[in-house]
Amino acid sequence: MSVTKISKDLRKNANKEKALILQSFFKTGKGQYGEGDIFFGLTVQQTRIIAKKYSNLKFDHLSKLLISKIHEERLCALLILVHNYENSTNKIERLKNFNFYLRKMKFINNWDLVDLSADKIVGKHLIDKDKSILYKLASSNNLWERRIAIVSTFNFIKNNQFNDTLKISKILINDKHDLIHKAVGWMLREIGKRNIEILEAFLKKNYKNMPRTMLRYAIERFPDEKRKAYLKGEI
Repeated sequence: MSVTKISKDLRKNANKEKALILQSFFKTGKGQYGEGDIFFGLTVQQTRIIAKKYSNLKFDHLSKLLISKIHEERLCALLILVHNYENSTNKIERLKNFNFYLRKMKFINNWDLVDLSADKIVGKHLIDKDKSILYKLASSNNLWERRIAIVSTFNFIKNNQFNDTLKISKILINDKHDLIHKAVGWMLREIGKRNIEILEAFLKKNYKNMPRTMLRYAIERFPDEKRKAYLKGEI
């Protein structure tokens, strides 16, 4: 019954014009990375408000939302999971949320779904634990699992732990997909916000082998002259 109520609440906020824009923005056409994804046309904030309303939803109901073809229903399920993980002080409950997330990764299949959840559940859970699962994901054939691997490390970066981000960036440096180039560059830029020396040490060893998009994202905040020097290969 709760799943039906959530779906109705989401539909009440549907916006057909925005849905068309989102379906284009998230590349839902044939052969594109989000092929077949369907949108109601809600903002993230609208979906977040509904998710908070149903934050006591059980795993079996979350599973039903996550298998939905509707993007906002999957996002709502993930926002509920994030809320429950972040607001739980019970280690067993947190572990259940973490394991549920890993089991349902096949449904976390667009970049916003990854970016709004991975570091808040996977990264937060692994901050003081064995991180081998991230290296396994980084070597996956699945685009979204690779993005989960690198974006999860955002939580480590926020805690001034950079090694795993740098190691996974190295694994992904020859990745063929633009969405991985952007995610790796983003995480490297976040390291630079906190420790520019560590970022530059990594770049000087690797920037000539990095995809252009990855490099551009990583050096986005650099002074103009230095940024141009990196782009010209003159560092």
